[in-house]
Amino acid sequence: MSTANGTGPATITTRVLTIASSDSGGGAGIQADLKAFARCGAHGMSAIVALTAQNTLGVTSIAEQSAEFVRDQIRAVLDDIGADAAKTGMLFSSAIIEAVADELTGRGLPLVVDPVMVASSGSRLLLPDAVATLIGRLFPLATVVTPNLPEAQALTGLDTEERAVLAERLVAMGASAALVTGGHGATPADHLFDGEEHLAIPVARHDIAATHGAGCTHSAALAAGLAAGLSLTDAARQAAAVAGDAVAHGLAGLGAGDGPVHVLHSIARGGTTPLHPPRTGGLRPPVSPPREDAAKTAAPPAPWLRLRRCGCGPQGLPKPHRLRLRHVAAAPDEF
Repeated sequence: MSTANGTGPATITTRVLTIASSDSGGGAGIQADLKAFARCGAHGMSAIVALTAQNTLGVTSIAEQSAEFVRDQIRAVLDDIGADAAKTGMLFSSAIIEAVADELTGRGLPLVVDPVMVASSGSRLLLPDAVATLIGRLFPLATVVTPNLPEAQALTGLDTEERAVLAERLVAMGASAALVTGGHGATPADHLFDGEEHLAIPVARHDIAATHGAGCTHSAALAAGLAAGLSLTDAARQAAAVAGDAVAHGLAGLGAGDGPVHVLHSIARGGTTPLHPPRTGGLRPPVSPPREDAAKTAAPPAPWLRLRRCGCGPQGLPKPHRLRLRHVAAAPDEF
């Protein structure tokens, strides 16, 4: 790719893929991830695994996409554009997790796994029978897993607020590293354990009712840092700073519930200071070479497009496909 006058190298940016769910209220999920990628100077791409009917008060229903369509989205992005890192958020079901793991295996991508289980409003965002699949399939692929305190306790079965203990157990369960975030509990600190060393990263807590999307913003900023070539430690520090700043400038008056974080507040006020400047020197190829079956997944020539039913129509699965969620007592971070 050339510059505007056709000569010399083009300015490029890092590429980060989020595999998660859409928040119709714009505060969390895919929407939060893409905003955080932009804040960190990265080009964001997405594979949407489910749609949610959601606002600041909670999630009212979920429409899960087919595992096959999720595979198609991931392949379409990675076999053409490529990526420098990826992250996962709300994945909802075992079938989706299996599809994601199959597509990411062998890609060589730094991967942040945010094990989203329950929304801040109390709505369940990961089916109970999918927890074992998440641990068994995605933990071994993860560069780092990023649960908040309640999620770490639920995943490990340990009733403790000692983040170091929880992080060690998560690594023992198959993750290369674990970062237990500091938004809950008595100690305001993210805790990173990479299998050898512990690191506590102090974080500020802000007295503001606008934390919706904080967990997504944190894991997305972490993935963007890894994509830019930062060490895991430096990427973790960046994630803490970006998420904390987004909460501090959160939109508390937006909606009747807990408002969304505002990660782009500086840009909205005219600031243009990404944390890491874009790289130069021409576009890089995808991280991994094209798959052997790339020809099968390439887009057909125009004007033909492949259409795939989402399952909501008369030939699909109308009742199980669209779910009305019940609220539960737990309140981990949002997806």
